[in-house]
Amino acid sequence: MATRYGIQLAVHLISSHFGDLVAKVCECLLRKGTLTLRDIIRFTELSAQQVKNCLLVLIQHNCVQAFSTVEDGGLSESRIITQYMVIFNNIIHRMRFSKFIMIVSQEFDKECEELLEGLLQHGRLTLAQLLDRANTDKPEGKIPVVHLGGDRSRIHVRVLKSGFHRASCGLLCLSGNSFLMIGLSLTIKFVQFVECCPAQDALRESFNRLVNAHYVERCPASEPLLELKTDEAPSRRGAKSAKIARVVETTEQRALKAAAPMEAKRFLVVTNTGSDIHGKNTVDMPSNEITGEKQMKDEYMQLDGALGGAVCEKEVVWRANFEEFVLRLKQKVCVASIRAQYDDGAGVVLSAMLEATRGTERKIRGETSGPLSLNAIFEEVMKTEEGRTMTLEHVRSSLNQIGCKLDTAGPDQSYSIDLKNIIDTAQRDEVELIVLKRYGKEAFRMFRLLSRTRCLAETNKISDTALVDKKEAAKILYKLWQDDNVHMVRPTATSTSDKDLCLWTVNKDTLWKHVLDQMYHGALNLSLRTLYELEQEREILQLPREKRIGELGKRYERLRRVRILMESSLMKLDDSIMLFNDF
Repeated sequence: MATRYGIQLAVHLISSHFGDLVAKVCECLLRKGTLTLRDIIRFTELSAQQVKNCLLVLIQHNCVQAFSTVEDGGLSESRIITQYMVIFNNIIHRMRFSKFIMIVSQEFDKECEELLEGLLQHGRLTLAQLLDRANTDKPEGKIPVVHLGGDRSRIHVRVLKSGFHRASCGLLCLSGNSFLMIGLSLTIKFVQFVECCPAQDALRESFNRLVNAHYVERCPASEPLLELKTDEAPSRRGAKSAKIARVVETTEQRALKAAAPMEAKRFLVVTNTGSDIHGKNTVDMPSNEITGEKQMKDEYMQLDGALGGAVCEKEVVWRANFEEFVLRLKQKVCVASIRAQYDDGAGVVLSAMLEATRGTERKIRGETSGPLSLNAIFEEVMKTEEGRTMTLEHVRSSLNQIGCKLDTAGPDQSYSIDLKNIIDTAQRDEVELIVLKRYGKEAFRMFRLLSRTRCLAETNKISDTALVDKKEAAKILYKLWQDDNVHMVRPTATSTSDKDLCLWTVNKDTLWKHVLDQMYHGALNLSLRTLYELEQEREILQLPREKRIGELGKRYERLRRVRILMESSLMKLDDSIMLFNDF
């Protein structure tokens, strides 16, 4: 949701990462909406080449999506116009990259983490570019093939450090032109460096794991063409009212939908895994796909396989799938909320259910999880270390405790989680905590009463129920109203006694938007303060470590503590931002 301070935060992030020119173009799109190239040039007063370069940077980093529309030319021919829309959420995701990397580091190895880091750093890359980047960053990109004296036998070794090598058959220590391997001294005839095919294959395997987990996806179409919308006339009675009730998609939503690759192709990987010059093509697909998607993937596999794995590695462009990362963070928030609200057992059961239904839950704002039988839930709970001590009755009790929906329609009873209720409760608790810290306990009790009842209440009734003095209650409610935390209604006075009557309530939609905007404001202030502190002590940061002694050392240590405090506070605040904006 692009609020006032949300736009300022997004512009600040782009300015910090790409400079003021790119930020100026981004701010123009954020404030003006979807624009053509000519309009962007007119509003920003930059040259055409500067605007094009800025748009390329924003598109490369998934912050802008281009699309084409057909403009009716009237008497003349229709023409195609390219427009550019900014993706606000993708810009805000840039301050969550460390969280995304942490998720991958907890699930996979270091190579997967480095591949994801490359995609986050560069926005969009082909698999060939990712492999080249990995080999460039590491000196082990080529394997020395050691030819021993006497016979022409060869041993593949991998450089570990200067003077040390590793072979598949043991450790080799380099000494002059000899290797000592398990007590045997071997004389080197010559060393030939060849391409590191095993390392390349390991990187491809790591990349496949990221794609199978849906952390990496194919990039959307660069410039999809939107078809003209034609309003169909109602063909039967009641169709008109049904059309009115239907949610109408915006042009931006249609553009994103048109640009997105088909689900069958979105996570399809065709790689060249051969170690020889010709190579060998393999197709890697997630194992949890339904039959229809598998059939479509087979068709795409034949098409991409005909092009060759090497060609696909150089032509198919990939990016990080922010949706999957946000979904994982949402699941963690739900588990943490249930643990805090009930106990660890309920958290273990919820975590096991979310992990079991991970392949079926793909919508971030999905209201419920996939259904699972009690036996399937218990089996999944037993896989965790904390769940091994739980009995079947304990699991059933935890399911009832967290309010799982029980479906008895099928042959077996199945449970599903009401995720929407968990998120709503977490949002309400967050707002109530803000009111408690800012206005005190009495205001907290009054606000909680209004937020839970969700109906109009007069001042005297609120003060009596919340056990607050009537005069003090009126002052507190007025203060909350001034800060847009509660909504006040003045009914039409029917007598002199009703002239000062006020009714109070909490407008959830308006309040949630206001709270989110204030969180954006806080995140912006924290980011600016961090930059200010770093700018003030730039000279100390540039000093070598051995010269940071005495007073300079104290200043550096203070800066380090301040930076850690600011960045950790920003990460916690971002958790709350995601709760209201993304979940």
